[in-house]
Order: sequence, then structure tokens, then C-alpha cells
Amino acid sequence: MALLGDKEYFKGIGEIKFEGKESDNPLAYKFYDPERVVAGKTMRDHFKFAVAYWHTLCGTGGDPFGPGTKVFPWSTASDPDQAARDKADAAFEFITKMGFDYYCFHDFDLVDEADSLAESEKRIERIVAYLKEKQASSGVKLLWGTSNCFSNPRYMNGAASNPNFDVVARAGAQVKIALDATMALEGENYVFWGGREGYMSLLNTNMKLEQDNMGRFLNMAKDYARGQGFQGTFFIEPKPMEPTKHQYDFDAATSINSIREYGLQDDFKLNIEVNHATLAQHTFQHELQVAANAGMLGSIDANRGDYQNGWDTDQFPNNILETTEAMLVFLKSGGLQGGGINFDAKTRRNSTDLEDIFHAHIGGADTFARALLIADAVLEHSAYEGLLQQRYASFDNGKGAQFKAGKLRLVDLYEHASKAGEPAQISGKQELFENILNQYS
Repeated sequence: MALLGDKEYFKGIGEIKFEGKESDNPLAYKFYDPERVVAGKTMRDHFKFAVAYWHTLCGTGGDPFGPGTKVFPWSTASDPDQAARDKADAAFEFITKMGFDYYCFHDFDLVDEADSLAESEKRIERIVAYLKEKQASSGVKLLWGTSNCFSNPRYMNGAASNPNFDVVARAGAQVKIALDATMALEGENYVFWGGREGYMSLLNTNMKLEQDNMGRFLNMAKDYARGQGFQGTFFIEPKPMEPTKHQYDFDAATSINSIREYGLQDDFKLNIEVNHATLAQHTFQHELQVAANAGMLGSIDANRGDYQNGWDTDQFPNNILETTEAMLVFLKSGGLQGGGINFDAKTRRNSTDLEDIFHAHIGGADTFARALLIADAVLEHSAYEGLLQQRYASFDNGKGAQFKAGKLRLVDLYEHASKAGEPAQISGKQELFENILNQYS
């Protein structure tokens, strides 16, 4: 199944098929049936699953305490262009064998950064031409592109928020090149993740200038892409910290405020990551709901953290209850706006077989598919919706309805409370709501 290349990297593994939950085949989907219709759409269309180039093709298992544990067969060429083509061959072989339709990348996931901006641009142009052929021959599409403006030492103090204008300009050049690549590959969206857009200490930080500069930078990027005919959605990906102590896109609410403050609300939505939500001391479902309430639920980076680790472990999703609660928000808000579900997750350091990459993505897809089925059953067949409506029934008529419509004054509340006396104590029925989810799981 290798495409445009005569080498098969994942030997012995064919196309991953749906076999149902009774199957014992570890290389088959148990719940993800791409063509199954749920809530009016196929699973394929609901999720638009995408493979993360940086983890799946580039992540060798290194951590702060040791180098990588995996030597990928597509990473042995010394010539950067050949290495990039080999990586692309492996990527498209994997994506098509998984039966997914999309991938995502940072610019220097595709090819190693060169010593100069000009040579880096040429390298990206060459691999983009190759990727165009890969997309044409496979039908795989680009969900979104982005730029890595955080790894290179030049970005140690940030990119768009850097106190040195020369660094801001270099970041702008890099984003332009990444936008050009995304547009050339007909990418459907573009993401901004401010990996170092924040501060370590307020003592040496002009926060207002840094945030205003970020706003200016995002507007410039948006204007450039729109001027080139880009019709896709721009996403902000919130994260509270790590590597920076405090990042400016701390969580969904903070990011939405920034989007509105800098006049970006007509073009930008959010790309919510599970592990970033929990690092901000929120739940995944909370961040989805905040984004949905603002009409900015754009895309999802699917992963999870470790309850005993206080950092971004980017493990593959497997928490059914958490994901089911998230899928309730997902379905009730009408799904994603522009984006899809990107597996921004990596196999563990000690999972060193190429087959493990398949197991991880199969498990992630099945987790989301099973959660979607449960959430749909809860909404369609249980008492959940009725119970939720009943809890807020006091706003459906009488003074409650007038309050909801903005027709009461504070004195009206005073007069109503004076006549009504002590309010009745009404149970929130939390355990019942939890039991309903368990019942349909």
C-alpha cells in the first residue's frame, strides 16, 4: 500500500477494518465504523480523524531524562530532502492503512529546518510539491497546518510576543511560509499555538505590549492569508503553561476574550486539546462547552494526561466517561466548525514496535466512536434531556421567563422574593445524571 514510494514501512499490516466489539483482532476497529450514521452524520464526517505528523512520524520517545528509544526506518537518510520524502511515504502509508482522511503538521515536521530562512523555504517548497502528489494519489487531505515557532532557541522569549522585533519579524516570515504551504496543499484550516507566547517573570515583562503585539501579528497573518484567497478557519489552541510559566492563551475563556479584543471573531475559533484543558484545571468537556457557548468550537486535539503527572504527557485517549461527557457537548452544539479530531498523542517511551502506533490510533478512534454512540443513546432514549430541562423549568414561565427575557428590574426581584418567602430546596440529582451515563455505556 505504499504510495509513490516502492518501500513498505509497516510490513504485515493491512487496512484496518471495522469488525465490531466481539472481535478479538487487535488490528481492527471495535466501535469506529466510518460509514455508520449517528445523529444524522456518518462517524467519518463527525470526527474527520487526522494523524499528527509531529508525534506519529517524528516522536521517538525522548524525554527530559533521556534520548529517544525508537529509530524509525523512514528517518535514516542523511539528505534532508530524501528524509522528508521517506517520512511522507511512511505517513501516507500509515494514514491510508488506518482508513483516515486527514493529517496535520508543523512546518519543520515535514522537513528539517535549514541554517537559513531562504533554504528552509526551499526545502518546504520541495516537500510540499511531493505531498501534493501524495494527496492526489491517496485522497488524503490536510486538516490544518501550523508553524513551530517555539523549538528553535531564537524563540526562547516567545515569537509574536518576543521583546525583540527582529525575532517577531522572523516568526512572521516563518508563519507566511507555513501559510503558503498550507494553502498550496489546500489545507482546510490553520492553527496558532503559542508555545512560548507568555512569560516566566513579570519583573522583566511588558505584558500589555506583548499581548497587543500578538493581536497585531494574528491580524497580519489573517489578512495575508485572506488576501491570497484562503477560505479556511484559523484556530487558537489554548494552553495554560509549559514550557512558559504563564501562556497568554491560558484556556478557552482567555483565548475567546483575546480573539474578541483584537477583532478576530469573524475568522478565528478554538482548537481544544484534552490535556491542555486538564493542565488549566478544567475538564475537557468544560472547555468544549465554553467554546461552543461562544460559537467557537472549531477543532479538537485528542489525547489525555496522566493523573499523577502535572505536565503534558499527550497519551492516547481511553477514558470513556470523560469522552462521553465531551460527546454530549459535541452533539448538542452541532459538532465542530471547520475542524476535526487530530490525534495529538504519542505512543509511550517503552512502546517501541511500529505495530504499537496502530494499536494507539485504533484505541483512540474506538474511544471517540464508543463515546459518540453512548452520548447519542443518552440524548435519544434516556430521561437526561427532560431532567436537565426540568432543573431550569422555573425560567420557562412567569417571572422567571420575564427575567430570562431581560424584562425585570432589580426591584422586581425584590418584590418577588418578598412575596415568595424562603425558596424550596431542590435536588440537583447529580448521582442520577451520572447513573444515566453508566446505564448507556
